[in-house]
Amino acid sequence: MDKEKDHELEWLEAQKIEISVDLLAAAKQQLLFLATVDRNRWLYDGPALEKAIYRYNACWLPLLAKYSESSSSVGEGPLVPPLDCEWIWHCHRLNPVRYKSDCEDFYGRVLDNSGVVSSVNGNCKLKTEDLWKTLYPEEPYELDLNNIVSEDVSEKSSALEKCTKYDLVSAVKRQSPFYYQVSRSHVNNDIFLQEAVARYKGFLYLIKTNRERSLKRFCVPTYDVDLIWHTHQLHPVSYCDDMEKLIGKVLEHDDTDSDRGKGKKLDTGFSKTTAQWEETFGTRYWKAGAMHRGKTPTPVTTSPYVSDVFAKEPTAKDNFQNLIQFSEVEVVEVLLEIIGIRNIPDGHKGRLSVLFSKSQPDSLFNAERRLTILSEVGEKQVATFQCEPTGELVFKLVSSSPSKIPVSREPKNLGYASLSLKEFLFPVTTQLSVEKWLELTPSKGSKADQKPISLRVAVSFTPPISSPSVLHMVQSRPSCKGSCFFPIIGKSRLAKSLTHIVDETQTEVIRLQMRNSTSGATLKHDQRKVIGETDSGETHVLADYTGSFWSLLNSKWSLKKMNASSADMPLFELLGPQVVKVFSGRKLDYEPKHCANLRSDQDFMTLVEFSKQHPYGKAVGLVDMKFGSIEAKENWLVLPGIVSAFILNAVLKKGGFDGVTVGTKDVKEESKQTKLVAVSENKVNADSTHVGTAAAIIAPEKGSGCGGGCSGECGNMMKAANASGCGSGCSGECGDMVNIAANASGCGSGCSGECGDMVKAANASGCGSGCSGECGDMVKAVKASGCGGGCSGECGDMVKAAKASGCGGGCGGGCGNMVKAANASGCGGGCSGECGNMVKAA
Repeated sequence: MDKEKDHELEWLEAQKIEISVDLLAAAKQQLLFLATVDRNRWLYDGPALEKAIYRYNACWLPLLAKYSESSSSVGEGPLVPPLDCEWIWHCHRLNPVRYKSDCEDFYGRVLDNSGVVSSVNGNCKLKTEDLWKTLYPEEPYELDLNNIVSEDVSEKSSALEKCTKYDLVSAVKRQSPFYYQVSRSHVNNDIFLQEAVARYKGFLYLIKTNRERSLKRFCVPTYDVDLIWHTHQLHPVSYCDDMEKLIGKVLEHDDTDSDRGKGKKLDTGFSKTTAQWEETFGTRYWKAGAMHRGKTPTPVTTSPYVSDVFAKEPTAKDNFQNLIQFSEVEVVEVLLEIIGIRNIPDGHKGRLSVLFSKSQPDSLFNAERRLTILSEVGEKQVATFQCEPTGELVFKLVSSSPSKIPVSREPKNLGYASLSLKEFLFPVTTQLSVEKWLELTPSKGSKADQKPISLRVAVSFTPPISSPSVLHMVQSRPSCKGSCFFPIIGKSRLAKSLTHIVDETQTEVIRLQMRNSTSGATLKHDQRKVIGETDSGETHVLADYTGSFWSLLNSKWSLKKMNASSADMPLFELLGPQVVKVFSGRKLDYEPKHCANLRSDQDFMTLVEFSKQHPYGKAVGLVDMKFGSIEAKENWLVLPGIVSAFILNAVLKKGGFDGVTVGTKDVKEESKQTKLVAVSENKVNADSTHVGTAAAIIAPEKGSGCGGGCSGECGNMMKAANASGCGSGCSGECGDMVNIAANASGCGSGCSGECGDMVKAANASGCGSGCSGECGDMVKAVKASGCGGGCSGECGDMVKAAKASGCGGGCGGGCGNMVKAANASGCGGGCSGECGNMVKAA
């Protein structure tokens, strides 16, 4: 308890640091400015950047110096810098030591931002423009982009009497990616920023402490702290004064290192900063929503989108406004670490770990995950995941047998505790992180006189934001009466097929069907329409093919093919109240940051919105062509996105849209098969990660391999999204195990055998709980189970089709080439014999 009290006192001491700037308001201003610059990316590189640097040195700094000498020179009112000059000024100030020395060398003092307002605030620029024209009659106030390509400014810059030798081009290139790291909507939340300001003071306190102890340490900030640090530096006089009072000199801001590799300066600096923070304040240094997001996405275009075609206004009354109802879901990002444990029973010899889950499993997090306990293993593990801000986080302490005892023995449950999400997130008015001791409710069989076991749990949240809507296309066929073992293939059957659009909870949103525009048995290429059917039985024509493009939702939207001459160009354009272009592959925010080989990029199409606010494009949707799903980040995209995804999924496989293909053999080959079920992308994103740097804390995208407790080897294991291989407790080997689809599990809890080329399709389970045998090339299709609970035999090339079960509970024999078709069961409960080439049809 004394140590905890010391930690609290250290934190309170840190919060006494005086800063003469309203950092919260100024941080919001900085975020607005960075967003504006990001919409004008010509400022990031090339001739425009060179010209902006010249104008900054030749015009803005002299004007600022002249104005600050005598306010009467421009009369009343603040200065408003041109956007290009303000951006260069921004980057120059983020090297506060160099900015101070440059200003003092050229102008005899530090040029401050007092009396200056940002160009992005919509302030009146007339007075500043008048002064600019007086001082620089040959140079327009706003940068003329049309006259910069042919102009060589290097000679003009070298002729300037007062021009910094600081490499501003490199400074700009270092600062350009920063906005991506802080651009998520939760960053602008007041509570998030208030905590960031408090953490910045804690960061400065560490630096002050190191200086007092003559310790040379490279302190590395998290991104919330770095945002506030940047904000402070943008007020150069205040920053210099505040730092002089705090540490006796101007604190440098070294942004020259970007290598996050293991053992590099950033990596070791972050590890040491983390250790010092936690030792000093007794709380976690990591924070949800403040860690490195990965590399800035590759842009889809290098020039801003300019179009002479305005977005269409509806030509008819919009009858589709309330046609579909879909649940809007909120999401929070969570970081979780189990710090310590106390009151363990005397004589306990088992290995302890914590299983965590949600009391109300949701569409984003519906599984149980495992974390080690830092104080027990001395190795930091942090889980990061997304979930809905509902219910409680539930923690269950389990004890596994020592290694010399067979691992098949069930772990012992020592108790459980919970933490309410509602307490922190409804409303978000206090804090977004907590670190506390949770007293466990003992499990049955615990001694009555035993002290309650307690876990120290650290959790951090982001403020809730809207989650993208994820909808799936599930095809249905007419039921087959009687003994129908083989698929019926025929034009009439295909013509009557329905596609059910379902959400993450499997609730149907609408049913879609492709029909002829005119009567006729054959579905003709140039006479097609999309019919939508609601639960009430109402039908609506949602799209018509005109012969050259699709007209959607009473002509409110149109979907047409683009003349793409290269793989980087858009394939289609969805035009309506917004302009959306459809690109092949995963672009922008959908670029895979980790485990890039899980899925072929060509399985996807990205929907990118272009507008005045997003001239370089904003990813608003992702279509998964292989598994028939669409994710829409904006509500306005949901209905036109569903219809467009349905059309693309249907016609591209058949060479529609004038024979256009998406350039992927997977989609072409899939068109040869009957697609029964589209896979639901369950967004469990939890991972147990050894934290060394800010980068290392981010989990792989929608995949888990060698989960908590895994001590075996993982080969080329997971190839698709939301797949789990070598789950908790697995000590065997995982080969080329999960090969295709989402929501698949291989080598479940307790598995100690080997997993070969095992799970190949969606919602499949192979080698279930307790399985200690071998799994060969076993589960190949949808919603199939092979080697169920208790199975100790061998599973060969066993389950090949949908909704099939082979070697059910209690099976102790061998399973050969057994189940080949849908909804079939082979070797039911109690089966101890061998199953050969047994069940072939549904």
